[in-house]
Amino acid sequence: MENTRTAVVFPGQGTQRPGMGKDFYDNVEISRKTFEEASDILGWDVGAMCFGEDERINLTEFAQPCILATEIAMLRGLQDLYGFSPDYFGGHSLGEYTALVAAGAMRFADALQIVETRGHLMQQASPPGQGAMAAVIARNLDIERVRELLSDLPLDVANINSTDQVVISGQADSMESARALLEQAMGGNENLRFIPLNVSAPFHSRFMNAIKDKFREVLNAIAAHLNSKNAARVTSNYTGLFHSAMTASVIEALVAQLSGSVKWRDNMQVLAEKSQRIYEIGPNRPLKNFFRSLDINCRSITSFSAAQREFAA
Repeated sequence: MENTRTAVVFPGQGTQRPGMGKDFYDNVEISRKTFEEASDILGWDVGAMCFGEDERINLTEFAQPCILATEIAMLRGLQDLYGFSPDYFGGHSLGEYTALVAAGAMRFADALQIVETRGHLMQQASPPGQGAMAAVIARNLDIERVRELLSDLPLDVANINSTDQVVISGQADSMESARALLEQAMGGNENLRFIPLNVSAPFHSRFMNAIKDKFREVLNAIAAHLNSKNAARVTSNYTGLFHSAMTASVIEALVAQLSGSVKWRDNMQVLAEKSQRIYEIGPNRPLKNFFRSLDINCRSITSFSAAQREFAA
């Protein structure tokens, strides 16, 4: 495997679950220390939030740092036990920050504080109940057609996840109109699935524009510690390509990601062009199926036992 190029990808918000990362915490010292480090940085018990039944983990401000801490704890465990050393990195939405840490482009402490603030700001950008998101699933989905159909509604294409799925985001009371328009245009219910998502705000939509200036300030505060050379090995959700090796460009891409479409399909393609083997690391495995839609194999590591099966043989 010496000449095999490897990529690793990290899922984002919505993958949180009770007990996530506990098996790594119990079995790998560096993973345990990672959770403890996260708690020290944030000033609250990250492990207790991840391992217990605290429903606050579904709140954006807690979910984002908890997922990032869990994914880095898992990654460090794999590096320590098996010498896992990826060449390229990607992450879906929040997962892009995990990818930047994993690549050595962003410090773990900075990323934790950034995503905690990001979660606060995203929640504040839209009053409770006014924003919504929904997955639109249909075979060989025409993304531009979806945009055209929704052009008169306060909705945006938030995620381009695969050849068969996009996520739309925006004003909650426009979702039923969107469903009706899409079903009419795409041949009825049998050819389309429209699935409302359990989220607390309309992420990656125009409704996030109000927080971009404040978030830019947050990122500029840690700009001196960004390693933009390493960021060039990480895919940008906003551009769909690898990040530029320029600090200002990395920051602007992360700011734009707040309200722009997550071009995950493009991210998958550029990672597959560079890598012969792709792993997904996180508490759940939504990205594996997205890769499958492009006939790209992705191996998912969601637990310590899965890591043992994959790497210990």
